This record gives sequence, C-alpha cells and structure tokens, in this order.
Amino acid sequence: MIEFKLDHKSGVPLYRQIIDQIRYGIVSGKWKAGEQLPTVRALAVELKVNLNTVSKAYKELEILKILETQQGTGTFISEVSVEIDEKERIGKLEGICKEFVNVASSYGFSIEEITKELQRMQNKTS
Repeated sequence: MIEFKLDHKSGVPLYRQIIDQIRYGIVSGKWKAGEQLPTVRALAVELKVNLNTVSKAYKELEILKILETQQGTGTFISEVSVEIDEKERIGKLEGICKEFVNVASSYGFSIEEITKELQRMQNKTS
C-alpha cells in the first residue's frame, strides 16, 4: 500500500506534495508500474483533505501519463519511465534540509549536533 505524508505547514500545496511523493516513489523504486493507488475518495479521507486536492494531483499525473485510470477498476501507476533531473533532486533535498535545520535550530540544536545525530542514525542503519 502506498503511504503518503503531507506537511500542512510547508507552504507547498497539498496536491503538489501528493504529485511529488508519487513521482519520487516511482523513481526510487518504492512504487512499481501496475501498482494500484487508493481511490480519490479513499485517499482524501485518509489524508483528511478535500476530494478536489487528490483529484487535481491524479489528473495532473494522468496528463503526464504517470498514472492511468481505468473506469470501474481504479487508478494505477503506468509503465511510463519517470525521471527527475539532478537539479530538481538537489533542490528538493535542499528544501528538506533547510526546513529540518530550521526546526532543529529552533530547539537549540547546533549544526554540529544535527550532523552528528544524522551520522549516528546512518551508522545504525548500515
């Protein structure tokens, strides 16, 4: 099952977050062609957002041929190859890091402490 996480405080429109998570999920190999997505209604309920938010995201991805909706069956990830250029990837990572550092700094953590914790976490999963 595909899992979505929306950040209502990020300033990024919720439909855009859904689009990005689907695109990055496909590129990372987390989600495969043919995998079924939740219905618009089910995802809207799960995420506690308006139906139009999910519908807009799905429609944009259908236009890009990333998703296919089959009447009566559901919405699926298509066979199309999804690519994200390096500039976009780095930009996304920079945004995530900036937000993370801002939150951690507001609690009084230094960059050195943040870096040390990230390295500890990486060593723990390696």
